Amino acid sequence: MIVCESCKRILEEEGYEIETALSGKEAFEKMKVSPFDIVITDLKMPGIDGMEVLRTFRKEYPDSIIIMITGFSTVETAVEAMKLGAFDYIPKPFTPDEVTIVVKKAIEKKSLMLENIYLRQELQEKYGFHNIVGKSKKIQEIYRIIAKVATTDSTVLIYGQSGTGKELIARAIHFNSPRREKQFVPVDCAVLSENLLESELFGHVRGSFTGAVTTKPGLFE
Repeated sequence: MIVCESCKRILEEEGYEIETALSGKEAFEKMKVSPFDIVITDLKMPGIDGMEVLRTFRKEYPDSIIIMITGFSTVETAVEAMKLGAFDYIPKPFTPDEVTIVVKKAIEKKSLMLENIYLRQELQEKYGFHNIVGKSKKIQEIYRIIAKVATTDSTVLIYGQSGTGKELIARAIHFNSPRREKQFVPVDCAVLSENLLESELFGHVRGSFTGAVTTKPGLFE
């Protein structure tokens, strides 16, 4: 309870909104009502200990950042907790600076996570169906084809005249597929010679041809 109140006082003085729980069970109940961005938990608690809190929260609330508090005699356990997904640990006894520094780092990570989520959503909106203009029967058929092939693990050939939107279709397929979290890498093969295309896709080692002054990995590597 002393540790809990100490952390609460330190962080409230920094302007943070803090909720406390005096047991793992109480923490579970509060998380069900309103999941928290950052959770600080002691390793040693009555009933449900900090490791169990960590395992459960990492499984049920993967977007929450977990910070462990540990005594010097349990540092090895804290390191094991980090392997299980804890962001960091604060050793006891701790100073106000030690607490605020770790929390500020956690907030920076949380901000980056939210930014990445926003960027992924922005990409999906930009390169999903919304960016393909048209309501004709032909366009509706294209939508249906995209939705169908996007769920398959197959190579897709898109052909058409220049300027008809082949890359838009390719991006729409990608961002509606199970690989949407992976990188989309467009390559304009038509503007590359055979040798340069081979180098671009598969890479080359230094000295393999004239002008190959460094080793370059290919896009498929």
